[in-house]
Amino acid sequence: MIAVTILYPAKEGAHFDMAYYVETHMPASMHRLRSALRGATVSQGLTGIPQGSPPPYFAVCELLFDSTDAFLAAFAPHGEWLQGDIKNYSDVDPIIQISEVKIHE
Repeated sequence: MIAVTILYPAKEGAHFDMAYYVETHMPASMHRLRSALRGATVSQGLTGIPQGSPPPYFAVCELLFDSTDAFLAAFAPHGEWLQGDIKNYSDVDPIIQISEVKIHE
């Protein structure tokens, strides 16, 4: 199993519309990727360490797929829409990483 992790850095003066992301972007994204998507989480940054410091990320999204090939096959037909919608909720460039999942409960 692989995880596609999308991190949105919390930069000073940057914009991130969590309501749009959770209520519009993610449901539409999950629908488009449904043929291969095995699970998804979205987390909103609350604080950094030490506690009380600003969170390093506005949001972190993790999408689970059986393999990188499965993800790429599901993403390919929708990539333009998925990436194009970012401007509707944020002005920061996301950091994206594909990882092999070692523990999943």
